[in-house]
Amino acid sequence: MTKIAIITGSTRPGRINKGVAEWVLAQAQLRGDADYELVDIADFKLPVLDEAYPAGFQNYQNDHTKAWAAKIAEFDGYIFVTGEYNHSVQPALANAISYLNVEFNNKAAGLVGYGSAFGVRAVEHLRGILSELQVAHVQKTGMFSLFTDFENFSTFKPTELQAASLAPMLDQLVPWTRALQSVREEAMAAA
Repeated sequence: MTKIAIITGSTRPGRINKGVAEWVLAQAQLRGDADYELVDIADFKLPVLDEAYPAGFQNYQNDHTKAWAAKIAEFDGYIFVTGEYNHSVQPALANAISYLNVEFNNKAAGLVGYGSAFGVRAVEHLRGILSELQVAHVQKTGMFSLFTDFENFSTFKPTELQAASLAPMLDQLVPWTRALQSVREEAMAAA
């Protein structure tokens, strides 16, 4: 079955990101169209990028990088959950993504953003990063507002309107994830 990781975007104490990611996981699992798994970047304890070689070489020296690379390589597709920090992607997520390259290539991704403006600017910046890693990101996006989808700005309780933004993204992501399997097979055959 197609494997899709739901990747958290924050490692901060008291973070609201994991609650959003857990909700996405619960909603996705109801579909039965893929094997969804929550991947919490906090579990990998990645420091600020500390590898001597560019990620494209896959010459990883550190155990935390090797563990992160092995986990990401398991999946056919991804859902990245990011809040908006300073009009961009959460720093921990950008750092985690920067550790790797080949593990992400020729796979699909869906995006879920949240913030004062639904995380739109973070999502747009994340699209640029993912494009460089040869990740095909789908057009539809899960979008949530800090003002209406979080109780006291801390507990995720999406409105019906915004909760409905997730299904169209998943509807695009699953077939794209499956379709890119043949692209990966061709790339491996050519290597």
